Amino acid sequence: MSVDKVYLDHAATTPVFPEVAEAMYDLLLHHYGNPSSLHFCGRDAKRYLEEARGQVAALIGAEAEEIFFTSGGTEADNIAIFGSAAVAGGKKHVITSAVEHHAVIDSCKELAEEGYDLTILPVDEYGVVHVEDLQAALRPDTFLVTIMHANNEVGSINPIKELAVAAHQAGALFHVDAVQSVGKIPVDVAELGVDMLTYSAHKINGPKGVGALYKRRGLSISRRVFGGGQEKQLRSGTENMPGIVGFGKAAALTALRWQDEMAECRRLRDLLVELTLTRIPDSRLNGHPSQRLPHNANLSFDYIEGEALLLYLDIAGVACSAGSACSSGSLSPSHVLTAMGLEDRWLHSALRFSLGYGVTEEQIRYTVQVLQDKVAQLRQASPFYQAK
Repeated sequence: MSVDKVYLDHAATTPVFPEVAEAMYDLLLHHYGNPSSLHFCGRDAKRYLEEARGQVAALIGAEAEEIFFTSGGTEADNIAIFGSAAVAGGKKHVITSAVEHHAVIDSCKELAEEGYDLTILPVDEYGVVHVEDLQAALRPDTFLVTIMHANNEVGSINPIKELAVAAHQAGALFHVDAVQSVGKIPVDVAELGVDMLTYSAHKINGPKGVGALYKRRGLSISRRVFGGGQEKQLRSGTENMPGIVGFGKAAALTALRWQDEMAECRRLRDLLVELTLTRIPDSRLNGHPSQRLPHNANLSFDYIEGEALLLYLDIAGVACSAGSACSSGSLSPSHVLTAMGLEDRWLHSALRFSLGYGVTEEQIRYTVQVLQDKVAQLRQASPFYQAK
């Protein structure tokens, strides 16, 4: 089988749709005004800004006025968490889960350093938060619950609608990090019943460096960035117009294509998992077997180290990830897999394969063949494997 390069790290970032690049190029050359300016160039830019806002809002069933552009998912998470804390009055309790992205869990830990009470909910063996655990943790002074829609490492999907109901019954706000789920599974803010939601352009074949915070109409949180008052005072700074226009175009295209694309990703992901588990002994799928993102497969291989296998795959032209890309430079074991209670033999050998635009069946079959060969090669060098 002749395959050049296989990109299976779409959960880290995605290739930009050609139409997105064209829209950004046109904006840079012909619609370069500052949308805060009153002259014709500014009005022209403002029109593009608001068109993109509407496109980004429509992708999650929101109104345009409820969307605030940011530099990405991380900043949007920070605005939601710290902005809520600043207006919480006497309430000093925040709840999150043990498997959140570092943008959320580190922000919550920073609040704890500042004197807030923090509860970190456990997850089950699939990485899923249980509603009963949230209900038991809620207190009269809980001002915010922040739990991700789908996990960035193992792809397990949380029961967000039920969790949001529980939070609201206790008088708390509910924020969801939906960076991994938007464009992959149905995401509608009204259906989910959330107060705030964050998502990012570069996960849906848009550019890096731009994201959005959905904040439901009527909800007030404190601004974190001060300056010229852009984004209705919530996030000052001249808007990243090329990025925003690219985000809008990617959102519009994703709204049209995501169901077909994810159906194909699911088919190829299932093929990847089936062939891997069948052909490679002592391998396993991590995360929920069915309630998971359609493009995600987190796999572990006993008797080897994941970093070594990752390097072998890279040499063979297959790109995947050891944990999340944001922390892949760390030698520490995944906090997600640790919270799920995985044994060390599975914990240290886990790799994440995430599919998307442009992935083919030929590439999947090539990946499995490389995996089969490289796992066997590494195991031959393992004294533990030889002694089993």
